[in-house]
Amino acid sequence: RPQYFIPMLVALLLLIFGITSMASTSTDLPRWDLSRFGFESAFDVKIDEQLEAIKKQSKDFKDSFEGHLVDKSLLEAITEYEKIAAQLSLIASYLSLSYDVDLENDNLKKRKGAISQLQSEIRGNNLEWFELDVAELPEDELKKKLESEPGVKKYDAFLDELRRQRPHNLDKMVERALTVRAPYAGTRPLVSFFDKELSLMRFDLNGESVNMEVLLSRMQSSKDANFRATCLKTLNSGLDGAVTRVAALSLSSVAGSWLIENKERSYENLRSRRNLDNNCPDDAVNSLLSGVRAAGVPLCKRYYGLKKTILQQTQGLKQFRWSDRNAPIDISKAEEGKISWEAAVQMVERGYRKFSPRMAEMFLDMVNEKRIDVPATNGKKGGAYCAGVIPGVGPYQLLNFDGSKQDVATLAHESGHGCHDILAYKQGYLQYHPPLTLAETASIFGEMIVFRDLLELAATPEEQLTLLMSKIDDVVNSVVRQCSFDRFEELTHTAREKGELSAEELDTFWIQAMEEYYGKAGEADSPFDAYDDASHLWAYVPHFHHVPFYVYSYAFADLVVGTLYHSFQTTPTGFEDRLLDLLGAGGTRDFATALRPFGLDPTSPTFWEDALKAHLGGLVE
Repeated sequence: RPQYFIPMLVALLLLIFGITSMASTSTDLPRWDLSRFGFESAFDVKIDEQLEAIKKQSKDFKDSFEGHLVDKSLLEAITEYEKIAAQLSLIASYLSLSYDVDLENDNLKKRKGAISQLQSEIRGNNLEWFELDVAELPEDELKKKLESEPGVKKYDAFLDELRRQRPHNLDKMVERALTVRAPYAGTRPLVSFFDKELSLMRFDLNGESVNMEVLLSRMQSSKDANFRATCLKTLNSGLDGAVTRVAALSLSSVAGSWLIENKERSYENLRSRRNLDNNCPDDAVNSLLSGVRAAGVPLCKRYYGLKKTILQQTQGLKQFRWSDRNAPIDISKAEEGKISWEAAVQMVERGYRKFSPRMAEMFLDMVNEKRIDVPATNGKKGGAYCAGVIPGVGPYQLLNFDGSKQDVATLAHESGHGCHDILAYKQGYLQYHPPLTLAETASIFGEMIVFRDLLELAATPEEQLTLLMSKIDDVVNSVVRQCSFDRFEELTHTAREKGELSAEELDTFWIQAMEEYYGKAGEADSPFDAYDDASHLWAYVPHFHHVPFYVYSYAFADLVVGTLYHSFQTTPTGFEDRLLDLLGAGGTRDFATALRPFGLDPTSPTFWEDALKAHLGGLVE
């Protein structure tokens, strides 16, 4: 999961909870412990031995069940398939986690690639057939299996997903070929190369060499407008040239692959494939995007106009530039400074415990069991994520902790994902992953609880305003900005049909999407005076390369959480149990079914616009 945009609330946490801290250095920050995977290193011979065993096991599985799903036990076939798939995922996760903290190790990259190739061969030759054949089972035969083998009912969600995908499946031999060739000829090698090049970038910031994570952190935490502008110029100019050309090649490849597969698999529109994966109807997503345009954009512009005025009064701002968008305001007397890892853990634990003691204990377990790789070191993957791995082994978090307020909130956010995984593991490997539309629920709801609690505790109007603006920054970033990302993708993928895309074209699409959502800089419909040094920023957004049309899920989640919090305020009795039950369902419920116990109907045509006005509009008011 990529780094999420989050509120800067921690200075007030320090003040309110009386926590004092000194910054931790990267050398003494915790690294994750991968020993529970059972391997000594990425080069452990046990990995090769297990892969050979899995290869034989998967071949026996194919020989036993292919062509015999009707006359043999479907439950036995599913459970054997789940076991093999989990074993493959365990090894793949171990190699990925090992490489993500050691990107400059070319031997490790080669090892990871070789293992990926072997796994693709195993999947393509021995496993690809299974989901395709299950999807093609006649309805009457599947009904008989459900009646004769009650245990199959446990896998209803898995079976439903396969049946939904059936109209878009290709011939079995074609699907096999695509799987086997993916590590060699698909988009994966190019995207992987781009990821590495991006992570290795260093920027000269006033004579100091810093990586992208540190550069972004310093820009967003600075109260000096000129320094923020320098940071953004450093980032944008650093991305220019070879980096944007490689990014354009990668994104053009991804968009081209998405285009041809959409045609071959008969998806209705650009987002239909992602929507189907999310078990979310096209109409609901279209309603979300149009609702953000209609209600979110005006609220966003109004808020930035207010923020511009405050920055002019408190920081002597001359122009409201793109680099000022997330600027902290300078009116609270809370002390600033680097935050130690120990203090960050204490803050997150206290915030979680006020909402759910059970989730607080899960969080502490992740810390104490060394499931979090903390420091922002060179050669490490940028951003932050939480990897669920498999039940019984995961979760693991990757952070780039540099002692900033945002870093602390990122810890809270990613730990929410970890709690979600832990609660959902009971659904088994095939069904614990929540759809993207619900995957952010735990993390964002935890942030909302902390925000509301701090707002009540704030001692002065200045502290209240600081909190409100931090939270609104977060909501605007996760709703309006993410939908502008979606618009950029729409422009990009639509243009790809006419040929390969250049970096210059993508720069143009990026600015077009910004102007559609924030207005033309310097004109009456925009609070921004300039979009200087913003043209290449599309090049460092990983979503576009890894998961096309993923970004609306953030807007979806933030607005759902806003309505959930309203439900919590109006009907607090039993709410924690209902929410933990939703999280524990993993991928076994679609978004409409999951939200029904809370009295919410996201299929309503007015749901999103109403949610925006109540959630973002309420905060702005």
